[in-house]
Amino acid sequence: MELTLSLIGGKWKGVILYHLIKDTKRFGELKKFMPNITQRMLTKQLRELEDDGLVHREVYKVVPPKVEYSLTKQGKSLKKTILSLEEWGKNYQK
Repeated sequence: MELTLSLIGGKWKGVILYHLIKDTKRFGELKKFMPNITQRMLTKQLRELEDDGLVHREVYKVVPPKVEYSLTKQGKSLKKTILSLEEWGKNYQK
């Protein structure tokens, strides 16, 4: 349990993973979905998720630079867990 929470715990990591479940997103798209996160914090959380093997960062050599984020196979394995947490939150809110 400690390992799992260290990988996806905190205020933003689960939210980032949730938004990447559907499809690949660019940094600006993620920022738009999470207006209360700072650019610095989003960058930090994405790097940690990448270092942990849950998120893949694809850099395209174009001008202006284009970077996309997607879930790795390991990240995709969290889909059921993330969606269960969403459902739990909806039920709790009621």
